[in-house]
Amino acid sequence: MNIKKLIERGESESLEFKEKFDKESIETSVAFSNSKGGIILVGVSDRGEIKGASVGKETLKEWINKISQSTEPTLIVDAEVYEIENKNVVAIIVKESPIKPISYKGICYLRIKNSNRKLTPKEVAELYLQTIGSSWDSYLARDAKTEDIDFKKVKEYIKFANETGRRRIKEKPLGVLKKLELIKDNKPTWAAILLFGKEPQRFILQAKVHCGKFKFSKVEILDDRMIEGNLIEQVDEVMDFIKKYISVRFVITGKPRREEIWEYPLEAIREGIINAIIHRDYTESSEIQVEVYEDRIEIWNPGKLPLGITIDDLYKEDHRSIPRNKLVAQIFYDIGFIEKYGSGTIRMLELCKKAGIFVEFKEVSNGFSAIFRKDIYTEEYLRNLGLNERQINAVMFVKKEGKITNRKYQDLFKVSRQTASRELSHLAQKGIFKQVGVTGKGTYYTLVQTPHKRLTNASKGS
Repeated sequence: MNIKKLIERGESESLEFKEKFDKESIETSVAFSNSKGGIILVGVSDRGEIKGASVGKETLKEWINKISQSTEPTLIVDAEVYEIENKNVVAIIVKESPIKPISYKGICYLRIKNSNRKLTPKEVAELYLQTIGSSWDSYLARDAKTEDIDFKKVKEYIKFANETGRRRIKEKPLGVLKKLELIKDNKPTWAAILLFGKEPQRFILQAKVHCGKFKFSKVEILDDRMIEGNLIEQVDEVMDFIKKYISVRFVITGKPRREEIWEYPLEAIREGIINAIIHRDYTESSEIQVEVYEDRIEIWNPGKLPLGITIDDLYKEDHRSIPRNKLVAQIFYDIGFIEKYGSGTIRMLELCKKAGIFVEFKEVSNGFSAIFRKDIYTEEYLRNLGLNERQINAVMFVKKEGKITNRKYQDLFKVSRQTASRELSHLAQKGIFKQVGVTGKGTYYTLVQTPHKRLTNASKGS
């Protein structure tokens, strides 16, 4: 293990520096075990300075015992001593626990970026379900009976699943539901009711999608619709609502039929709707909200990201998939609504990039939002990046005029040349402006048409 290289990287979701071993070291061990594992370097300051740790013959054994004796279930870690710059640094190596959650003094922690966060009782339950390979939708639906299942819808599922080839089904509808554990002990699970129930909202009122059409804010409501029915039906009904309020143009390609070019890539929007329906927290009392504005579409679903997934992960191709509702996700996969687990957000990003649409993911109001923008450079968005009013107005000016010079910036906002230079450079560093020319009168700034990834990540709220 190259300790010096680890220190150079700085603290992260898998690395912690501690000047001495204390109760916070145990909390971090628990957080690592409940996450993806990690290393604690004892004898290193928060700034990465090697202070050294006092290590005797029994020190490592004592630390390991303290961790194991004060955690439940018992957490076993490894520890090794490294000599760096004539000082001892102890590496406490924590593996991801196969049994979760691990607690310290009755409190469970999770590693988020470079800090530890206490889990709520609800999150503790969710982490436990993940560990045993289960999810909320696999539990029996309260007061529901097999008579509440629409078996015509089950037959449609069988037909689609066989057509996709993802599941070969020969059993009859009731047998299929039992085989997939959608019915247990002759009683339907929540997944069965949500997917194939005759009246799903009779058992779970909030399993709806609330759609609205607005101008630029919620002040002026142009249309309002509540979509009910089973989850599979909801997808197409929501898409029909959205298509009603976005424009489409037709292109002659030489083929028998004209090509439709929608204002937003429909496949990406559909992916966003499906993700919201599959991954929402159905124990929350709110409905999914789909809002169509003149300049954007917002999809909000109750419940934050599943534990173990961060906003940053959604921008990575190799992020793991942790379905909050595993049975629902499986049925959607069988009928071809999901292409590949964990690939949805990447596909959305790629489709929108080709269409010139900007996508933003963020956790807000105890839920998760996917926002599709025709123009990313809105005042609200720029303000969330920490820009001052002059900089925001400069962006609005360039959107209209195409470019801005240092002199023009001075004249518009009555500031010195130094202030104009500093604030324009800051806009360039943010990836919003591109500088054309190096120095002199010919230098000017234009908008970056495809913002840097750090710009799109900057307002994600995580």
